[in-house]
Amino acid sequence: MIKAVIDLGTNTFNLLIARVEQNAFDVLHAEKEAVALGMGGILQRLITPEATSRALTALKKFKTVCDAYQVQHIHAFGTSALRDASNQVSFCELVWEHTGIAVHVISGRQEAEYIYKGIGLSYHFDAPSMVMDIGGGSTEFIFARAGELVDAHSFDIGVSRLFQQFPFSDPLTTEEIKQLETHLEVATAPFFEDKACEVLVGASGSFETFWELLHQARFSEKLKCMEVDKTALEYVLEELICSTFASREANPWIIPIRKHLAPITAVKTRWILQKLNPQRILISPCSLKEGAMMNEL
Repeated sequence: MIKAVIDLGTNTFNLLIARVEQNAFDVLHAEKEAVALGMGGILQRLITPEATSRALTALKKFKTVCDAYQVQHIHAFGTSALRDASNQVSFCELVWEHTGIAVHVISGRQEAEYIYKGIGLSYHFDAPSMVMDIGGGSTEFIFARAGELVDAHSFDIGVSRLFQQFPFSDPLTTEEIKQLETHLEVATAPFFEDKACEVLVGASGSFETFWELLHQARFSEKLKCMEVDKTALEYVLEELICSTFASREANPWIIPIRKHLAPITAVKTRWILQKLNPQRILISPCSLKEGAMMNEL
């Protein structure tokens, strides 16, 4: 059976089409569209008309692709921006009316569990590990060891949300960075207090951009983790934190939707590295969409 998963993220919509067998799935097609669903309204708990228009355009395109692959079931999941939106119902009704796609809005906990399942395709969690999935509206942290999920939480500290919540200069000032780090500490307490980990696993998205900036090459499309040197990653993060928008705009390894948000993402990542001090850093190409597809087996 051919199935599709659509992740309606706060920044990016992701489509995964796969042939699902009894115990596995084979990826037939994957693509993403920068939609910025939460831009302009996430702090007001609204999906704006402009964002709705961008979302419908992306979903109509995805539906055409699904039809071409003769997809039999489409599973679409709304996350942080939709989870918080007061016009969530009317948005989902519009999507159904224009595309025939039923959107299921999931909780932060369910999102984290799907991410854990997705990462499990590329990593076995033998050592105490923390997964970090940096989204636009939320960021998920999942702590696991001995192949078992121990604790998971979705925090409303996504980069698009932070970008709209605080005034940021170009480049960031020392004071703005400190303000952001303080906010992250307060927002996530006391989650990290009893979670010593050996491995930090970054879930696709921004972590793939970090890898590409470091290696000046596209991230692997294979479902496997790539290890990154901690010192090298810290250098990339410092470069992004200090960068200007003009320099990021000219950088071909930063996709358009991340050009405004990259310094905030880098501050968050540097903050978690300093907080957890992991021995190893891995980057997985998998996340929610793969976990949701695993759920279909």
